[in-house]
Amino acid sequence: MASPGSGFWSFGSEDGSGDSENPGTARAWCQVAQKFTGGIGNKLCALLYGDAEKPAESGGSQPPRAAAEGRLHLCSKVDVNYAFLHATDLLPACDGERPTLAFLQDVMNILLQYVVKSFDRSTKVIDFHYPNELLQEYNWELADQPQNLEEILMHCQTTLKYAIKTGHPRYFNQLSTGLDMVGLAADWLTSTANTNMFTYEIAPVFVLLEYVTLKKMREIIGWPGGSGDGIFSPGGAISNMYAMMIARFKMFPEVKEKGMAAVPRLIAFTSEHSHFSLKKGAAALGIGTDSVILIKCDERGKMIPSDLERRILEAKQKGFVPFLVSATAGTTVYGAFDPLLAVADICKKYKIWMHVDAAWGGGLLMSRKHKWKLSGVERANSVTWNPHKMMGVPLQCSALLVREEGLMQNCNQMHASYLFQQDKHYDLSYDTGDKALQCGRHVDVFKLWLMWRAKGTTGFEAHVDKCLELAEYLYNIIKNREGYEMVFDGKPQHTNVCFWYIPPSLRTLEDNEERMSRLSKVAPVIKARMMEYGTTMVSYQPLGDKVNFFRMVISNPAATHQDIDFLIEEIERLGQDL
Repeated sequence: MASPGSGFWSFGSEDGSGDSENPGTARAWCQVAQKFTGGIGNKLCALLYGDAEKPAESGGSQPPRAAAEGRLHLCSKVDVNYAFLHATDLLPACDGERPTLAFLQDVMNILLQYVVKSFDRSTKVIDFHYPNELLQEYNWELADQPQNLEEILMHCQTTLKYAIKTGHPRYFNQLSTGLDMVGLAADWLTSTANTNMFTYEIAPVFVLLEYVTLKKMREIIGWPGGSGDGIFSPGGAISNMYAMMIARFKMFPEVKEKGMAAVPRLIAFTSEHSHFSLKKGAAALGIGTDSVILIKCDERGKMIPSDLERRILEAKQKGFVPFLVSATAGTTVYGAFDPLLAVADICKKYKIWMHVDAAWGGGLLMSRKHKWKLSGVERANSVTWNPHKMMGVPLQCSALLVREEGLMQNCNQMHASYLFQQDKHYDLSYDTGDKALQCGRHVDVFKLWLMWRAKGTTGFEAHVDKCLELAEYLYNIIKNREGYEMVFDGKPQHTNVCFWYIPPSLRTLEDNEERMSRLSKVAPVIKARMMEYGTTMVSYQPLGDKVNFFRMVISNPAATHQDIDFLIEEIERLGQDL
C-alpha cells in the first residue's frame, strides 16, 4: 500500500509483491466486496481478479483454483492523480467508483496512522500552537471555488497534526479520554449509515439497539425488569435538562401548552459542587438560575442532607414549589457521590422528583467492587449516565433514563403527521422521535452496543476497576510525598485525585495570603509548560476558597502505573523553578 496521500490504491503489499500467491486473500476481499450495492461489489472483484475471471455470482460455482491463480492482478496499482480530481469526481459521479475507493483508502491510511501514534508514548500528546500562529500558518477561510482532492487530503493531515491525542496514555485532561478500537469502528459505521433516529422506518436496527441498550441500563440501575423509558441525547447537559423538563411536566402538565405563566415559582435543588448544566437548563426552560438553590457540601464534596431539607422548607414557607432535587453521583472536580439514600428519603417525604446526575459516576454501576457508591440510585425518578466518560465510549454518548414509562413521550410529543403517521404497518412504539426535543438525532447507541458486545459487562467492569486502582496508586504516592498537599483527606471515591504541587520556593513559607497568591499561579504555569512540551495534560481549577489545584482524572484503560509515575516526575521537572 502506498503512503497516505500518495494517490495510489492497491490491495497488494507495500513491497509490491501483492497477494498473488494467496488467492484466499483475494476471495476474502471479494466476499466483502459482494456486500456492496449498486454494482460496486462486482467492480471491486474485477479489480481483484481481473475482468476475465472473478468469483461467480451467488449460487454459482467458483472458478477453478488454477485459473484463478493464473489471472490474479492484485499488485497492479491504480494511479490516481488527486491534483486533477475534485469532489465531483467521486461517487455518485459516473465512473466515480475507482477514485472514490482510492480517496477513501488514503483517508483511512491517514486515520490509521493517527490511531497508532495516539498510543505511542514517544509522540506528543499535543503539538501546541497559539491561535494566532495557526491562523497565520494556514489558510482556513472558505472559498467560492472548490479545491482538489490532493489539498483535501492535506487538510485531513493538518487537522490531525494539531489535534489533541485524547487516546494517548498520558492525556488526563478531561473526564472523556481513551480511544476504543471497537467504538471507533462503530462510529465509522454510524457515519457511513448516515441516518436519523426519529423513526423505525429509516433506522430499524439502530432504533432496536437503543431500545435494548436503554433497557439494560435501567436494569443495572435497579428498576424492576428494566422498566421505564429513556433516550440518548447530545451530552449530559441536555440529559439533565430533559430531567428538569419531565419533572416540571409531571407536576404541572399544563406548562406544555400555557408556559411558565400558568405555574407557580418552581425551585430546583442541587449541591454547590454539581455541574453547571443544572443552572443552564433552568435558564433555557424559563425557570431561571435564581430558582436553582445550591446545597452545602461537606469537606469531601458530598451534599449535606440536613441542609437540603432546610432549604426545601424555606422555599415552601415562601410559597414556592420545590419540583426537583438533582443529586450528583461523581462530581466533576472532587468525584464525590452524594448520599443518594438520604436524598431519596427527603424527596419521598416532600413529594419531589429525584434526579441523579451520574454522567461521570454512572460507569461504576458496571463494577461489583464500586457500585455501592451509587446505593439509592434505584429510587431516583431519572438518571443521567454518560458512557462516553468512565466507560470509554467515543464521544458523544449520553443517556437519560426515566423510571415512569410514557412520561417523556407525553411531555415532548407534537404529533407531526409527516413523520409520525398513525396508520403505519409496524408497531408505532418504535418511532421514538416524538419523545425527543430534537427532530434530527444522531445515532449514538451503536458505539456503546458494539463495545458492550465486544467487551461484555465484565470487560467494562475490568476497565472501571483498573482506572480506580490507578487513581488510588497516584494518591498513595503523593499523599506523603514532599512537595504535595492533598485538597481533601482520604483516598478518592472516583478517579479524581485533587492536589497542589508546592515548589521548593514555597515550602517554607507560612500559610498566609501571600503564599496562597503565589500558589495559585503554580498550576497554570505547569499546565502551560506541559502543553508547550506536549508531554502530558492534566486539568486544574480553583474551587470555592481553594486556589488553583490539579485535578487528575483517569478514564483511559491504556494508562499504566508508569504513566502515573511519569506525570509526577513531569510536574516536578516543570515546576521546581517556580
